[in-house]
Amino acid sequence: MKEIYEFITSVGKLKSEGRRGWKIHDIENPETTAAHTFQLALIVWTVGKRKEDFDLNRAIKMALIHDICEVHSPDLTSYDAVGIDENEKFTRDDIENLKPKKGRPTLKQRKKMKKVKRELESEAMDKILADLPEEISEDFFELWREYEKKVTPEAKFVKQADDVTNLLQGMEYWKDGHKGIEYRLWVRRGKEKIDDPDLIEFLVMIEESL
Repeated sequence: MKEIYEFITSVGKLKSEGRRGWKIHDIENPETTAAHTFQLALIVWTVGKRKEDFDLNRAIKMALIHDICEVHSPDLTSYDAVGIDENEKFTRDDIENLKPKKGRPTLKQRKKMKKVKRELESEAMDKILADLPEEISEDFFELWREYEKKVTPEAKFVKQADDVTNLLQGMEYWKDGHKGIEYRLWVRRGKEKIDDPDLIEFLVMIEESL
């Protein structure tokens, strides 16, 4: 039980960790990683119940653990990727001096960021799960790896639901007066990413609320 207690208290740090993307937009008291996870899990649960031949229980668990690596790894965003020099080698040692920039990263910038981000997050997952009972740690790591690969219907859905959750929060900030968020661009990007029919319907309702 001690190992489970220490794991739960470690993950509890995410209740006070403001998400980096909102900090870049100068939002005071930004949404925390735990708050984001809570809303994502509810979207996955409620929207996912509409699906047939779908492991809803697995999808909800995937949503709950998809960001726990951020206890030990940086919350890197696409804005950080834009700050990468396409013509220079990019390693984990460069993250400390990386200056995020608003905009859309190029494919090369995305690839450079993805490689380093995946390395750091994998190490973080190993660290946070290391002392848990084996049957728990293996279950968590398998779910997280499935989410990262985005091959199964459940993983694809949770990933797209994650994008929808981010968009929903961004639109809430925009409606609250944070005009640095380019809502038309964000909605357009959402439409480019989302192809799940249930989430497309949800996306339409977000747009209609603006």
